[in-house]
Amino acid sequence: MIAVTGAVGFIGSCFVRTLNEKGYDDILIIDSLEQDDRWNNLVTKKFRGIEHPEVFKKKCSEGIYDAHDITALIHMGACSSTTERNAEYLLENNYRYSIAMAQFAMAHDIPFIYASSAATYGAGEKGYDDASVNGLRPLNMYGYSKQLFDEWIIANGLEQSVTGIKFFNVFGPNEYHKGDMASMIFKSWKQVLAQGHITLFASDLEEYPDGGQMRDFIYVKDACEVMWKILNSKKSHGIVNLGTGKARTWNDLAHAVFKALGKQSDIKYVSMPDSLKGQYQYYTQAVMSKLQASSSAHTFLEMEDSIADYVGQHLQNSTTRYY
Repeated sequence: MIAVTGAVGFIGSCFVRTLNEKGYDDILIIDSLEQDDRWNNLVTKKFRGIEHPEVFKKKCSEGIYDAHDITALIHMGACSSTTERNAEYLLENNYRYSIAMAQFAMAHDIPFIYASSAATYGAGEKGYDDASVNGLRPLNMYGYSKQLFDEWIIANGLEQSVTGIKFFNVFGPNEYHKGDMASMIFKSWKQVLAQGHITLFASDLEEYPDGGQMRDFIYVKDACEVMWKILNSKKSHGIVNLGTGKARTWNDLAHAVFKALGKQSDIKYVSMPDSLKGQYQYYTQAVMSKLQASSSAHTFLEMEDSIADYVGQHLQNSTTRYY
């Protein structure tokens, strides 16, 4: 049985869909449904059962689960808010809980794949190369919590036994519950329907025009295919980047959303809020050489094709909105 933490969330639920599409439904959902609409992310999916994260951790520590029950652990569960200010909450959810999951997987010699983040790279002073995690300076506590766990993995000699995935800007279906943390594609689609235009941040740096800030955007369906390849390979990949390796501008993104909706582009620019100044990444682009040299190499969709699929097959289609 494959255990997936964060399985009701964005990437986790999409990966459960990928497992189902590959013919696998012996899955343990580990998540807290709480009081939002995330339960929709499980509708139509096949799995064996659902457990609360703390219950699962307790059963693991008490020896109720072992390698006969759990054959692989996919750890996507975390607080993903880059604006969360409660450092203790982030440490408990993103660091200490991750340690417990890694210790269980290593004790029972089962594959362990976990979510790190490109937020660990901070402003990118040292680039976006996954060759090393040393000396990185995250811009927020979320990124720091992910960095701490990456460092724990290396300090405990586990880099060659696990796969940590530094997700870049992932977008796609099942992110509807994320609020301010939802992708700009989702926000842009809502803006076009509500007001006919898309609002982007103006630039405070001369080298970037308004809307010319750049990100490495990756479609969640591509991300999940890579995760499946990693799991299926049964090999550790260490700590690796997962983007497309091709940075695109926010303007490119906005134009692609308008095109997917069959509308003329109308973009407006607003000043960046003070709360984001000093924490804003103007450029991210994953160095993908480590992953692309592995058995999990992947050919990624172009951003325009990904956005067209997301908008046409999900956002604009109520019957297939949830993936």
